[in-house]
Amino acid sequence: MNTSPDQLLRVALFVVGLIFLAGIYPLTILWPSGWAWHHGGASMYLQMILGVYATLGVFLMMASRDPQAHRSLIWFVVWSSVVHGGIMAAQSIAFPEHRGHLYGDVPALLIVAAVLAFLMTRNGAGHPRKEHM
Repeated sequence: MNTSPDQLLRVALFVVGLIFLAGIYPLTILWPSGWAWHHGGASMYLQMILGVYATLGVFLMMASRDPQAHRSLIWFVVWSSVVHGGIMAAQSIAFPEHRGHLYGDVPALLIVAAVLAFLMTRNGAGHPRKEHM
């Protein structure tokens, strides 16, 4: 099967979007030490971050229809995932009670960033900043 870089990017965007929309919440229930940054009970933070990621998921799924038209959004996901994952990694190292995140959401965000960056570059959709300079 010969799959084009554009097709792979479209699939990756849809899958990541679907996970952001509907997959993160179940992971916070099934594996809280690797996905939830609170200790038992209701968490206003968790509700807020789930809302942000669900919204981002919908927009990634829409971007999967025409990735070239949504380069800035996709690169935002790449770089914000690197920053978010980096901050969480540092916090997980600094606070032993959060070490489980080094095996859960931290690598997940870095994998999302790496896959989307690779597919964007391979698809000829260079970083928007470079394209407009």
